[in-house]
Amino acid sequence: MTKFLISFPAAAMQVSAQDMAAVGDAAREVIREAKEAGVYVFGGGINGAVAPQMVAANGTVTNASYPQTREFDGGFCVLELPSREAATLWAAKLAKACRCAQELREFGYDPES
Repeated sequence: MTKFLISFPAAAMQVSAQDMAAVGDAAREVIREAKEAGVYVFGGGINGAVAPQMVAANGTVTNASYPQTREFDGGFCVLELPSREAATLWAAKLAKACRCAQELREFGYDPES
């Protein structure tokens, strides 16, 4: 089984304030379905109210981020699935629930993780 990251940036979700509760309910329903199917690993949303920090190898902490991830936000989930085709089906369910396209990425296999 392979782990897949399904995600979207916050800006991709163009949902009115009055529709946000319905979108949340629909997304949680897909996550419940993934849990019941035994494919859910973990998921959530990046807390935009908490600034990122960079931690160096020597333990030094700075309030910074990599330039390419400065706008890393939005929601994500990790599912463990038998194929990319299965992952595409789950991404489509989440895209429908969240009302925005989902990015699908595959984790590399590591026998220690």
